[in-house]
Amino acid sequence: MARKVILDVDPGADDALAVCAALFDPRVEVLAVTAVGGNVSPERATLNVQAIVEQLDPPRWPRLGQASQPEGGLPVKGRFLYGDDSLGADGFRVAERQHVLASEKVICEQVRAHPHAVTIVALGPLTNIARAMARDPELPALVGRIVIAGGALHGPGNITPTAEFNMYCDPPAAQAVFRSPSTKTLVPLDVTNRVTLSYDVFHRLPSENTRVGRFVRGILPSVFRAYRQQFGIEGIHVHDSVALMAALNPELVVCREMAGDVETMGELTTGMTVFDRRRVPTWRHNMEVVVDAQTDALTDALLQSIAAAAEAAG
Repeated sequence: MARKVILDVDPGADDALAVCAALFDPRVEVLAVTAVGGNVSPERATLNVQAIVEQLDPPRWPRLGQASQPEGGLPVKGRFLYGDDSLGADGFRVAERQHVLASEKVICEQVRAHPHAVTIVALGPLTNIARAMARDPELPALVGRIVIAGGALHGPGNITPTAEFNMYCDPPAAQAVFRSPSTKTLVPLDVTNRVTLSYDVFHRLPSENTRVGRFVRGILPSVFRAYRQQFGIEGIHVHDSVALMAALNPELVVCREMAGDVETMGELTTGMTVFDRRRVPTWRHNMEVVVDAQTDALTDALLQSIAAAAEAAG
């Protein structure tokens, strides 16, 4: 039986690859794709979610959710890796839609409709998840699991010296989700940083003659250019896609139960993920954290999922 999934995303080419992989995976029933501000503004994130789904045109369309600003606004304008619209320089036209529901409302409705059966895969800031929990206090007990892309266990952050981008964008939301009595899996930078796609990946992508091939080949070149120009590396990280692959292929990762929280006020540490690793901890374990992974196998799983998506989409 297919796993029921909600994808909460701030696309980003990385998120777009994850959505592509999930929409056509027979192991997954994507109930909804909800937009959240992060890599881009909430308005752009909403348009990008619609553009991705329209370009891929899956046989069963998921519900779409509209993003809105976090309470304090986004602290950064984006990571400037993907072009003005985050999906490459060209962008995509989208149909005008009426009555798009707020992302947190879509999340609440879908979890309520399928209690204990929904996995939320959170690939952006945790704004929507925290708002859904505030809207429906029973939600943490009703959701099956929340898989969170973000945070750092041992290494530095990727937006500040201490903070990972998704946590930094909305620390109060991240803290609320971490502290909630929900079942959670965190996929931190320590693991996702170990996967780098090189230029050789283009030899393994589907042909431009396929719908999926045209889409992924259209959005990736600008990301490779940005990584080379900004970081001086000949490859790209795909943190969110790795997190999705970890969720879909748990046999490829090693998890450890840990006690985690998020700093919301530190002058130098806002958005930092903090874990109680003392010999005699006082915090209760509240999540499992991916501490190791078969990174080559995760890369292969991602590329195989995209190839399968191309075959399924035609």
